[in-house]
Amino acid sequence: MTAALELRDRVVLTGVSKTYDTPTGSTVALSPTDLVIEPGAFVSIVGPSGCGKTTLLQLLGGFLTPSAGSLPVGPDPIDGPSPERGVVFQAPTLYPWLTVRGNVEFGPKCRGVDRKTRRAAAERMLDLVGLADFGGKRPYELSGGMQQRAQIARVLVNDPRIILMDEPFGALDQLTRERLQVELLRLWREAGKTIVFVTHSVEEAVFLSTRVLVMSARPGRIIVDRDIVLPNDDPTGVRELAVTATPEFQALKTELAKAIYEAHA
Repeated sequence: MTAALELRDRVVLTGVSKTYDTPTGSTVALSPTDLVIEPGAFVSIVGPSGCGKTTLLQLLGGFLTPSAGSLPVGPDPIDGPSPERGVVFQAPTLYPWLTVRGNVEFGPKCRGVDRKTRRAAAERMLDLVGLADFGGKRPYELSGGMQQRAQIARVLVNDPRIILMDEPFGALDQLTRERLQVELLRLWREAGKTIVFVTHSVEEAVFLSTRVLVMSARPGRIIVDRDIVLPNDDPTGVRELAVTATPEFQALKTELAKAIYEAHA
């Protein structure tokens, strides 16, 4: 990646805070926060419930406006939702009246991409997430894990600079969750995107990430910023689930879990 592209895709938060006004007063969801996310990073955010994880993700997605501070992506301010910042929600948000292929094509269609081009792009993304044979199905014909993969394909087809994921595997069974974790790492390596991932699972955060942020209880602030390096980490490889049994993995998991516990105490 060239220096120009790195600068264009860098996320910089400077003094970003968020306060909600309620009938009974004001609630500070996010304390003034400074943060830099480099292009190509996989950053997970963990912390106690109500600590501002989702608020921070929604600010990055442009769904919320900060009460103070700035958060541009490169030279461009975030001033609303954008296909350059794709969002994968906790529950699949596929349109039930469209086929899986139609769901993946929907974004490019709205942007005026011609039918042949968007169909080819959709087929590539479905193949990438392992759903090449399911494009003609309706969402309700797929399992929960397959629906989530279809949602990821729908985000990737827009070629976003950043992918924001809000507990996307939280409602899945353990086996499906583990399979999708490995699949997500493969997609991240192949697509070279920046991913910001919110989760309640410390184990999931350590397994997936190049960096983990721990947030304090409300008003949320970043109290731990930890780079993740595990045995056999390789720029061209993908972590295997076996790494979760290593002493290095367990030590990181314990360190971060302790930080969350102390933040909630």
